[in-house]
Amino acid sequence: MSFRARLALVAAAAVALAIVAASFAVYFVVKQQLRAPIDDSLRHSAVELQHTPPDDIPRGLFHLTAQLGGAPGYPQVVKPDGQAVTIAPGPMLPVDGRDVEVARGEMGTFLRDAHISNTHVRMITFPIGGVAVQVVRPLTEVDHSLSQIETWLILIAGGGIAIAAGLGLLVARAALAPVRRLTETAETVTETGDLSQRIDVTGRDELARLAASFNAMLGALAESTRAQRQLVADASHELRTPLTSLRTNIEVLASDRTLPPGERGRLLRDVVEQLGEMTTLISELIDLARGEQQLAEAEEVRLDLLAEDAVERARRNRPGVEFVTDLHESIVHGVPSTLERAVANLLDNAAKWSPAGESVEVGVQDGTVTVRDHGPGIDDEDLPYVFDRFYRARAARGLPGSGLGLAIVRQVAQAHGGTVVAERADGGGTRIVLRLNGNAPHNS
Repeated sequence: MSFRARLALVAAAAVALAIVAASFAVYFVVKQQLRAPIDDSLRHSAVELQHTPPDDIPRGLFHLTAQLGGAPGYPQVVKPDGQAVTIAPGPMLPVDGRDVEVARGEMGTFLRDAHISNTHVRMITFPIGGVAVQVVRPLTEVDHSLSQIETWLILIAGGGIAIAAGLGLLVARAALAPVRRLTETAETVTETGDLSQRIDVTGRDELARLAASFNAMLGALAESTRAQRQLVADASHELRTPLTSLRTNIEVLASDRTLPPGERGRLLRDVVEQLGEMTTLISELIDLARGEQQLAEAEEVRLDLLAEDAVERARRNRPGVEFVTDLHESIVHGVPSTLERAVANLLDNAAKWSPAGESVEVGVQDGTVTVRDHGPGIDDEDLPYVFDRFYRARAARGLPGSGLGLAIVRQVAQAHGGTVVAERADGGGTRIVLRLNGNAPHNS
């Protein structure tokens, strides 16, 4: 059974229960209202007889007599010994222990239903003059009216349930239309792989929010797929040049050609250098891939101590560059290894551009890392692209590097809910500011 059919069935069942409950309530209220005048009439007759002088009681009972089914009522006297005496010819009324108790004065007036000669009657028993008097009124008209009302209530209830089922189907169809569109879109995406599909979002209810979330998920998947394809394309492009050069050099070295003096050594050095560049490039590609699926546990990190360790390693790797630090205690919530890689990339980038005799200034404060060099600075046309993957400024194309270092820095910043910006520094050089707001990294 489909969800729409189940929803319609539940709606119809709820309406059916409400209609049945209302029908029962109406039936019993109407029954009470129809029988109330008869009970009032019987009580009135009992009160009149009870206030009648003893000598006039027989006459009063006689005037009540009528054939069974008549309006005035049909009386019968019950003696304390249980003997019943009819006032006029007619059927005997049923007598039970309660009637005898009324005749003996042990019980007061009471009303009950009875059946006499296949006729449904309402009977009152009350004490008078040392005996009990029974008076009955037929319920034929009341029962006929109730039977008609019962028939109409059954028809109305059945019609209401049928209408509720039909309306339930219509309401379920309308309410689940966004879900149907979402399902169709999901099936289309599954079959075609087209992540450009979207659902029209109208309203602000839960289904509209679900559709909006689904659209956002498709957008994120499309962006992720685009980024992956771009990464593969860029990596293929970047690897093609060193691989081609490496293959050429190896083929020359492996050939039987006689090389000029020193040429073999130069080719070997080129091969080693190219292998190093490829190793660095592949390592940074792996870092980018890992960064997009961050699974490491975040923890409290002393950013100043982490930067201090990174500076010490940079000093060992770049002995010709002076690093000047201004580190203040700063605690952030993040993954130490990725934060350390981001800071190391900033230092490596600054050292690469730092002229001989100039220093690289490193500062940490309030969750912010600032690295400034005194190099030529970044051209205005290059500033918007310095954090793009594989982007290399025109001035940097003759320097070693893969163009991924600052892209990794931006990825780490975004994963930690922060930002990174590059700007021209006063007095020349470049200042790069990495701001971390202390949020835990979010997994992709």
